[in-house]
Amino acid sequence: MLTLDSRPVYLIGFMATGKTTVGRILSERLGRRFVDLDEEIERATGKGVPELFRTEGEAAFRRHEQAALERLARERGAVIACGGGTPCFGDNLSRMRATGVVVALGASIDEILARIGDVSSRPLLSGPEGARAAAEKLYRQREAAYRSAEVVVETGGRPIERIADECARHVGQRLGHAAVLLGERTYPIHVAPISMGAELVRSLCPTSTVAIVTDENVARHGHPRRLRESLEGAGIRVTEVMIPPGERHKTLAQAESVAASCVQAGLDRQSVIMAVGGGVVGDLAGFVAAVLFRGVRVVQVPTTLLAMIDSAIGGKTGVDLAAGKNLLGAFWQPRFVLCDPATLETLPPRELAAAFGEVVKYGLLGDSALFAAVESRGAELDLKDVIVRSARLKAHVVAHDELETGKGGPALARAGGRAILNLGHTVGHAIEAASGMGEKGSLLHGECVALGLIAAARLSARIGACSAALEPRVAQAVRRAGLPAEIDPWLRDDVLAYMAVDKKRVGGKVRFVVLEDVGSARTVELSVSEISSLLRPRRGE
Repeated sequence: MLTLDSRPVYLIGFMATGKTTVGRILSERLGRRFVDLDEEIERATGKGVPELFRTEGEAAFRRHEQAALERLARERGAVIACGGGTPCFGDNLSRMRATGVVVALGASIDEILARIGDVSSRPLLSGPEGARAAAEKLYRQREAAYRSAEVVVETGGRPIERIADECARHVGQRLGHAAVLLGERTYPIHVAPISMGAELVRSLCPTSTVAIVTDENVARHGHPRRLRESLEGAGIRVTEVMIPPGERHKTLAQAESVAASCVQAGLDRQSVIMAVGGGVVGDLAGFVAAVLFRGVRVVQVPTTLLAMIDSAIGGKTGVDLAAGKNLLGAFWQPRFVLCDPATLETLPPRELAAAFGEVVKYGLLGDSALFAAVESRGAELDLKDVIVRSARLKAHVVAHDELETGKGGPALARAGGRAILNLGHTVGHAIEAASGMGEKGSLLHGECVALGLIAAARLSARIGACSAALEPRVAQAVRRAGLPAEIDPWLRDDVLAYMAVDKKRVGGKVRFVVLEDVGSARTVELSVSEISSLLRPRRGE
């Protein structure tokens, strides 16, 4: 079974590069304990660092430092801010590299001296040659050690939150998880056993009361029970709220029922709602969390591949109306997302395969290697790798355009912002609504998205955005993943009419995501009639 990669994160760098300040924020981003190595030495020796230098000398201080580092290297789940000289003595750097992730913070000498100000508390800069000369000499001696870190992040002239976010992104890549970087609301996406839930709750959203929202199918497999046992073992009071399974129960009436159960169970504004299940559970529980007491904290614990790579990430919550999916909703970001691949073992094969509609989408949007893997091997891929790669791509887009404003930096803005994540969904949602919206015998969401991707490739070629050769490639990838690939029977007027209530429409136009090539997409505005005309089969094609 996979375990949470809790190797230490070591922050190194010259004095006054911000290791302690960044480290405290980074520890919150990652849900870890923060440790200042100098403070650890002071606790062990009963002396402050300046006093240790004065009374015992630098050599003795380095021995104390090495001993403290050895102790911390055996601990798990910590962000450790090291002293400026820590990586430059003995085998400290090799020990750090062997046991964790090493991140170096950089700054110019001018910036360092400006931050230090009074050098009286810096024994190594108090020599007769003056602070600048001493700093420059010492920096030259240590620079090679700093530059040998796995990650080097420059700090000059940048907001501290941005620096911490960059560190979190690099660390997440090395520890095998992703993070949605939203400043103070940054949250991690962990691939780990569901039993880690209590540890993550304690560190990321401490509370005494949790409501687990789940459905009857998920409960039958024991996933909520395992989470509950870990929470209660940590002294947290848990109540379970059960909903009927299926999209047809993702309604405002059901949301009201869940909210009433939470109130009756004694939840308050400091409580946490944990959504354990697929997209329906996550959307509905997230919506309840967004409106209950004007907002309580929510944690997403997706148990389907589709939810792990898509709906659990990004903060979109909602319920359906008779007119269409998710027409009532709110943006409400979770405190963390916990994906346990072991829960996928209980999924019916069809549901697992259906998620590859979204996997193909991510490949088309920005991961050509992932698309090529599905194109050649279908669904026979390492699921942990699929989860992490898909989650990172979605996290990147969400971090730059959280509320789907169409902005988010020049490149993403040109592509249409977060709206590009709707690739395949305009036609896919229409097919889903026409096929029965989750009723028995209807198509699954991922199957509909897969058909929508083929439609998007066709439309893209017909407006000249990409080559006509892309449609058969997309159809081949969809087929190899075990999903339906016959799009023409669904391109009927009664099906495409559902696009008229698409949430992405602006006035009489729909923001339709078109492909330029594998790994490149953008949005265009088209009317429903234009989309229908462009998609219909043509003679000779």
